[in-house]
Amino acid sequence: MRKLLLSQCLTLMLLALGQGHTAVAQTTEAAVRNAQQEIQTLQGQLRQAILKSDTSVMEKYYSDDYIAIHGDGKLTTKAQEIENFKSGVTKYESITVRDAKIRIYGDTAVVNALASVTTIVNGKPFSGDVRNTRVWVKDSGNWKLVVFQTTRVAP
Repeated sequence: MRKLLLSQCLTLMLLALGQGHTAVAQTTEAAVRNAQQEIQTLQGQLRQAILKSDTSVMEKYYSDDYIAIHGDGKLTTKAQEIENFKSGVTKYESITVRDAKIRIYGDTAVVNALASVTTIVNGKPFSGDVRNTRVWVKDSGNWKLVVFQTTRVAP
């Protein structure tokens, strides 16, 4: 009788652990989907801000230690990026994202995208395809963009 009771208790514990694992997996999957949706929304807001040269969105979502590495290899900081948009040194006419993938790693999101852009930087027009990567980090409950890197795609 004692062996039967012990066996039943053990079975119930294993079932409970299995259900707990399933619940954790479902919660984790839901959290990932939620984070992907948040990042997708932020990406859209940022794209609109870039097209309008709306630096208030950049002020809000760029981390203080944000860096950008541009297609020409130049590195800029948050302050430099914002000043470039304010002064008109950087001006985007169009951005069409054709493919984007958002991957979540805890409080970090990595976005890789292929986009067609039309822009003018330092008086030089560019129109073509670029691949870019953005890295977002959740800090104190808020997503912040920490890195942007773009590479021109050869025609």
